[in-house]
Amino acid sequence: MMQERLQKIIAAAGVTSRRKAEQLISSGQVSVNGQLITELGSKADAEHDHIRVAGKLLHGPERHVYLLLNKPKGFVTTAADPEGRPTIMDLLRGLKTRVYPVGRLDYASEGLLLLTNDGELANSLTRASSRVPKTYLVKVSGRPSDEALAKLRSGVVLREPGKPPVKTAPAKIHLTRDAPNPWYEVILIEGRNRQIRRMFEEIGHHVEKIKRVKYGPLELDVVPGEYRRLEPEEVRKLQAAAANPGRKANEPVGES
Repeated sequence: MMQERLQKIIAAAGVTSRRKAEQLISSGQVSVNGQLITELGSKADAEHDHIRVAGKLLHGPERHVYLLLNKPKGFVTTAADPEGRPTIMDLLRGLKTRVYPVGRLDYASEGLLLLTNDGELANSLTRASSRVPKTYLVKVSGRPSDEALAKLRSGVVLREPGKPPVKTAPAKIHLTRDAPNPWYEVILIEGRNRQIRRMFEEIGHHVEKIKRVKYGPLELDVVPGEYRRLEPEEVRKLQAAAANPGRKANEPVGES
């Protein structure tokens, strides 16, 4: 009998990421052979035990699928939207396997978005310690000063109501198109909520457009609204990037 942690079994079955699986276990939505399991670290045998998640019987591991999507502006990165807006799932025509986005691009942003049913890889890529670089092309309203850009390169403090302030990790920023409203290439190694927009707002500039063009070793190479499957070598490179540990994400900082 081969026993593994429940959250790993659930993630391998393509139900959700390991982190979300842990939440399902803690909230009492997972049972093994009729017994409710709420303790993280509990193990089971995927081949012989009857595992139910939210009342549904868990089947064996799904064949992993890895997709690269060029998300257009005006789509939300969720499976469904209570406001009735188009979602990225509307773009996955003909795909029968359930997949989930790795991270997010907000409604007004566009570009490279990864989707997979490999919960292990998704969790590795999204956790703060992975530090996988992501490259964006960003159009800004007005020309930031050199001093302002230097602040972004070294890290700025972001504040959000009800949460402790955090300092962003250093970012790489290069001017790519000089104009009254210039374009910059921005490379981040973290992915906070609306991070780029909030960073530039912190130095007094509104972001007009954001397009993600790279994610680790992958480059955007499909037209808006289309997707393709990753090649085996691309998957291996992505797994290697996720497995390469970096520095820990910035801890909350005090008011300055």
